[in-house]
Amino acid sequence: MGKFIAFLYGLAAYLVFFVTFLYAIGFVAGLVVPKTIDSGMVVPLIEALVVNMLLLSLFAVQHSVMARKPFKQWWTQFVPKSVERSTYVLFSSLALILLFWQWRPIPAVVWEITHPQIAMVVMGLSFVGWLLVLTSTFLINHFELFGLHQVANNLAGRGMAEPRFKAPMLYKLVRHPIYLGFIIAFWVAPVMTMGHLLFAAVTTAYIFVGIFLEERDLVALFGDEYRRYRERVSMLVPWRKSA
Repeated sequence: MGKFIAFLYGLAAYLVFFVTFLYAIGFVAGLVVPKTIDSGMVVPLIEALVVNMLLLSLFAVQHSVMARKPFKQWWTQFVPKSVERSTYVLFSSLALILLFWQWRPIPAVVWEITHPQIAMVVMGLSFVGWLLVLTSTFLINHFELFGLHQVANNLAGRGMAEPRFKAPMLYKLVRHPIYLGFIIAFWVAPVMTMGHLLFAAVTTAYIFVGIFLEERDLVALFGDEYRRYRERVSMLVPWRKSA
């Protein structure tokens, strides 16, 4: 029964993530969803900057701290290992939901593409970024990345396999196609407001911090195998020929 409850918890955490991911697309693109990056009550600039930076910082701290090995070792004294990843995914989703809900728009326009066909192409490119994010997760192990594989294995009484380094398809071109997809999705916009620019700039800065922390962990895990991969394949822009 405990394993079944853990599976239901993991499934619920995954569903919350997936809905949050879909909402994020609408939030950034300004489409469909009730609250977007440029909608809501406009407040004084200083208030908007402070609130938005606090929201972004909360997500960054939660997302980074809970992903580190020392925190996991401490955290799994209280949370079963089978649901550790699902709990991380759930907390990340909740931090994003809070950001969507409390985000303060800063509507001053930085740039705007007025030509409708060009604007449509630019919007399409931003969706390509989101597609790159989702595709890249499936190229490694989407369901393990978001905790569902762990709870399914736990339910079936199977252990998780030892981590094995692999670099399929897009990962032969750049080391971090997921992050590249986010950068494209955040920056390629037909209308860029100050609020959107703040969001894009801060999240991009966090992406580079995340890459530093993630690659440090990967070197510790895979050693020279990852070091050789890092020498062979560029970080975000595919300018080096992979072997």
